[in-house]
Amino acid sequence: MIPWTHLDSAHIPNNGGELKFMQRGDEFSIRLSGVRGELMNSRVFNSEKVLSELGCAHLTHTDKAHVLVGGLGMGYTLAAALKAVNSSALVTVAELIPEVVKWNQGPLGACAKNPLADPRTQVHIGDVKQLLVSNTPTFDAILLDVDNGPEGLTHADNNWIYSIEGLESIFTTLRPGGRLAVWSAGPDYLFTVRLKNAGFKVDTRIVRSRPGKGSKHTIFLAKKP
Repeated sequence: MIPWTHLDSAHIPNNGGELKFMQRGDEFSIRLSGVRGELMNSRVFNSEKVLSELGCAHLTHTDKAHVLVGGLGMGYTLAAALKAVNSSALVTVAELIPEVVKWNQGPLGACAKNPLADPRTQVHIGDVKQLLVSNTPTFDAILLDVDNGPEGLTHADNNWIYSIEGLESIFTTLRPGGRLAVWSAGPDYLFTVRLKNAGFKVDTRIVRSRPGKGSKHTIFLAKKP
């Protein structure tokens, strides 16, 4: 078996730990120090793809739609969002860690067919929270895959996003009829309650990490009336 090669590392701000970027043949992995297993693998991305498909399903024929992707990861969520919208759309991707952007601009980019090179893509390097506190309806869809689910595993500051305060701010930032889609490693009843309390109509979907097999992940789909 081909051994893993350590390509690069990145520190998560505010003592969030260290990410390790690994390669084995044409396979890539991102891992978090102190956490067993992988955060992401370039061969396992079906639920990230479905996140975008569900969150952007209403935008196929919407002119000048604006989509926010929270968390670049390995680029699959961004790539699927770009595929779901038309040529007039703008997709802003917020990524906290600059090195993750660099990896996607380098060897990792080919896995998701280089979505950062798409002219409809706009990159915001920084906390996605900065784009969610404008109190102005800005986005037609917000797709969040910034952590392991409705809790801050990799970065404690992510807890705000999943709080009632954060969800109310997201509700305000969405345009009427907009959708919020949140990726989670598993179900969370209390998060569903918070979404409803923030004003959303909520649906949840169970999605496999690979088509028809693999780990079961949860997509929270929240609609603004």
